[in-house]
Amino acid sequence: MNRTGSLIERGSLIERDRASLWHPYAPASGTLPLWEVEGAHGVRLRLRDEHGERFEVLDAMSSWWSVIHGYRNPLLDAAAKRQLADFSHVMFGGLTHGPAVELAERLLAMVPSAPDRPALERVFLADSGSVSVEVALKLAVQFQTAAGRPKRQRFLSLRGGYHGDTFAAMGVCDPVDGMHSAFPGLLAANVFAPRPPAVATATAEDIEHWRAGLEELAARHSDELAAIIAEPVLQGAGGMFAYPAECVRILREIADRHGLLLILDEIATGFGRTGELFAADHAGVVPDILCVGKALTGGYLSLAAMICTGEVARAVSAGAAGALLHGPTFMGNPLACAVANASLGIITTGAWRSDVARVGAALASGLAPARELDGVADVRTIGAVGVIELEDAVDVPAVTQAAIRNGVWVRPFRNLVYAMPPYISSAAETEAMAAGMVAAVAAVSHERVGAR
Repeated sequence: MNRTGSLIERGSLIERDRASLWHPYAPASGTLPLWEVEGAHGVRLRLRDEHGERFEVLDAMSSWWSVIHGYRNPLLDAAAKRQLADFSHVMFGGLTHGPAVELAERLLAMVPSAPDRPALERVFLADSGSVSVEVALKLAVQFQTAAGRPKRQRFLSLRGGYHGDTFAAMGVCDPVDGMHSAFPGLLAANVFAPRPPAVATATAEDIEHWRAGLEELAARHSDELAAIIAEPVLQGAGGMFAYPAECVRILREIADRHGLLLILDEIATGFGRTGELFAADHAGVVPDILCVGKALTGGYLSLAAMICTGEVARAVSAGAAGALLHGPTFMGNPLACAVANASLGIITTGAWRSDVARVGAALASGLAPARELDGVADVRTIGAVGVIELEDAVDVPAVTQAAIRNGVWVRPFRNLVYAMPPYISSAAETEAMAAGMVAAVAAVSHERVGAR
């Protein structure tokens, strides 16, 4: 009997997974809590646990914030099938194709713009969000070198930020809550500014104090800094932390004052998630470099983009290297680009704005009862994002299991139980997600109190 046959006979899919796969942010373990996905449609997942019990749950995660149009969306499905009938991939070195050109044109028509700022004009297609950040950081250093400032090779980042898991991206993530300590000596020593004040409590004095600290840091290190990098308005994996739009304007002003590029990471926030098409639009700010991903293909395929101004692109192209020094094998994958075009086509209708407002309102009302629960430190929403912040770290397996029992799929982290639902979620579905989250937190809190 061949090896594949032997594996199939060894046990359930979950058992086989535990024997051979390694999951994100998890140990290689034979006891890892897992649920098999048997199907997905709209905002619902059909799950089965290791004992064979089945559950239908509402996906409050949009599969890590990407499936904004829901599963098995007919427009995205059709786009993928059409492209498969032509070709699914071709190298992007020396070749081009319709889906990539159309995607670049669509992106440039929707990114932030202002009459007094250089326009975002060039799109570099990357494999994933982390890679787009890597490309953005490389580009900033190459720009400074081409401008005659080769010593500018460090970055000014915000504490609480998260920009990806590859090495350069990790180097601009929060140095305490990020993964720096696991890789001593391998990550670049960048400069970190204090996290901006929280939007819910920030005063004009708080913002001015933060501005002064940021200005001092930028001035002190300006001769070695290439760029400022930040997630505008909402820091995602760093804690679902919302801060005032005024702080994004301050980032722009300080970058300009010291000859730094401004990189805005909208991988999590782009395409409507915070209530504006891009989070930078809350502040009316145009970055020099913009990174997008996640929802770009509606969660169907991995694709991201680094978008920069024509000024930056021209400077680097005229520099000693004569090129941006990066080129992924699957850059501009036609299948991913075709689906991304369909996804952006849905976004372009403008329906996302009312969808996000509906989801946000349902999350705000549905999560409000969590404020009365023991162990809850805060409840907050922004756009189509809802957060229950606990006083202590989340018992992830317990909360996940309790949420599934209440008909909701969540993936908590740190001390947060949060939702980023698909935009197509109805008010009733979103309210059910929120109720399931509250019930899960209440159940685990009750069990913890009872065990004392």
